[in-house]
Amino acid sequence: MKIGKTAPAYHTTRGRAFIGDSRELLDALPDGSVNLVMTSPPFALQRQKEYGNLDQHDYIDWFLAFARLVHRKLADDGSFVVDFGGAYMKGVPARSLYNFRVLIRMVDELGFFLAEDFYWFNPSKLPSPIEWVNKRKMRVKDSVNTVWWFSKTEWPKADVTKVLAPYSDRMKKLIEDPGKFYTPMVRPSGHDIGKGFAKDNGGAIPPNLLQIPNSESNGAYLAGCKTVGVGAHPARYPARLPEFFVRMLTDPDDLVVDIFGGSNTTGQVAEAEGRRWMTFEVLPEYVGASVFRFLDKGVPPEVMHNLYTRIVAGESVSLEEVRSQARLAL
Repeated sequence: MKIGKTAPAYHTTRGRAFIGDSRELLDALPDGSVNLVMTSPPFALQRQKEYGNLDQHDYIDWFLAFARLVHRKLADDGSFVVDFGGAYMKGVPARSLYNFRVLIRMVDELGFFLAEDFYWFNPSKLPSPIEWVNKRKMRVKDSVNTVWWFSKTEWPKADVTKVLAPYSDRMKKLIEDPGKFYTPMVRPSGHDIGKGFAKDNGGAIPPNLLQIPNSESNGAYLAGCKTVGVGAHPARYPARLPEFFVRMLTDPDDLVVDIFGGSNTTGQVAEAEGRRWMTFEVLPEYVGASVFRFLDKGVPPEVMHNLYTRIVAGESVSLEEVRSQARLAL
């Protein structure tokens, strides 16, 4: 259950959450053993955040030190998906290019391939930055993150049929009665719209613009944090974001790793999707609170307090044992 000499802070039958520096933990994994690294690192923001973030000028070299290790640990058909938030230059209403500079250096220097660029649109995001959007009203709110899908080779494992989107009402009607809605022909654009266009494939091919609100307010994680009286991680991404990539890029029992674990959304999704998982997070308090994602409903508050305290203190906890004890206490 250990990575090198490091025992997991907590573990389930499928996954393990570790407290520690991701570079050291990654280095101890066998080369070529990871199928997907899905993560959202601290962003290169000008204003310091409680979870830690670097100046934009230092950020790229810092991040590439992790990425270099990821490249070694990925399987040949593995993927590295990274969510980067946008940022402005200091003191002026002009955008930073740090996330694009990361992209170029990942390809040019580390040998990654850009399998595809994705854009996460969060319609529930609050207006920011305040100075340029709210006060001076010179810019619109920044609601889109860049999500780079890197691969170790040109041919990473991927299956889009696992993430098909629901058909629109109009497409459903077309499938029911194709002749009523279109005539097979070559369009002026050059697209050949044949009879197979009306075939029911179980859903539509999704675009690379992912519209996912980040508005969780009543989940098990936040409820647990409230019960124990600790602050939730301030920069969580919604479960649907890693879920999309876990489903598309991995198979059951593949290994999914998050090198900036935070509140462990990635681990929770991987567990639900039947994947093995590991998460690495340097701050014990975040790891201690992330365990609430894996507890059954109705766990007594005293059990939650005890579990959080044990993890933060450095004890390695089996969640299967905790669940059994919690059931006995009910």
